[in-house]
Order: sequence, then structure tokens, then C-alpha cells
Amino acid sequence: MPRPPRKRSTPTTRRWPRCSTLKTGGIADRDLQTSGFAVNPQYQYPDNSDGGNRQPVLTGYQVANSLTIKVRDLAKLGEIIDQSVTLGVNQGGSIQFSNDKPEATITEARKSAVTDAVAKAKVLSEAAGVSLGRIVEISENSSRPEPMPMMRTMAKEYAGDAVPITTGENSYNVTVNVTFAIRQ
Repeated sequence: MPRPPRKRSTPTTRRWPRCSTLKTGGIADRDLQTSGFAVNPQYQYPDNSDGGNRQPVLTGYQVANSLTIKVRDLAKLGEIIDQSVTLGVNQGGSIQFSNDKPEATITEARKSAVTDAVAKAKVLSEAAGVSLGRIVEISENSSRPEPMPMMRTMAKEYAGDAVPITTGENSYNVTVNVTFAIRQ
């Protein structure tokens, strides 16, 4: 298979002005990351309806350059999507919302989970006619939420109006297991 030309083609040279424009719009360097790059040969397939065995002809290469952008100011998200479409971005999607610093929220969830576990243990021990002793073990099963993707294909017709984006909310679940000694 022939090699793609060494000279940078249009998609690569066009990407940098897009990055510069996004940076001017308030996106920091650390929030722009190449997330995919592909060079795929493009072929023309000759008509073989007569039973001939003609080989496909290489007509060029298709270059796809994917960029992941982290937007820290959600109020600017619709504007950034509009700006991307205006700059010629023709595919997009996988908008994901996440919390950069969930630690305080998770700490509160842990405290609440332990409080709930102790309260439930008291109710159960009273119902069983026993009393709770000391705590023997505490373990945690927690999971961080996977960002919820919202698929959207960006098209030129969206460039005129601000793209409405709804963020919803993220939830954090913490499960604790508390083992008590039981006094009869």
C-alpha cells in the first residue's frame, strides 16, 4: 500500500487556528488534548460488473483529527460549540459533565452513609431484642459516577443560535458496611 504524503495536509494545518481561537475564547492549553488522529486511504472501486478483476485505485487519504476540550465555565459551553461549528468542526459529541473536585461531596456522602448504617443497626437490634456492642469493622464500597454522555452531532445550521446545553446533576453513591458486636 502506498504511503501517505509527508507534507501536512489541510486538516492538520486548519486545526491550529481552531485551537488558537478556542484559547482566545478562554480555553487553557491544559484543557485541549488530541484524542485521536487517523489517516485512512480512500479508494475508487472500479465497476467489475463484467466479471473483470480490476483493483481499486487509491485516490487520496482522509485525515481525522479529534480534539478533546475541557470547558470549566459551563456558561460558555454553548458559545464554544457555536464557535467550533463556525470554525468548520463537522463532527462532535460525547459531551460529558463531571465534577473536578468531588472529594467534599463524597466525604459528606460517607458521613451520611455511616449515620444511616448505625441508625438501621439500632432499629434491627431493637427488633431482635439485642443491643449493639462495639463496632468491629467498617468497610466502604464507593463508585465514582461515569460522566453521562449527551450525543450531539454539530451542524452548520446551529451556528446562528446559541446551542442550549442542560447540565443536570451528578450523583455520588457511597455504601458502607458496619459490623457490630451484639450483646445478648
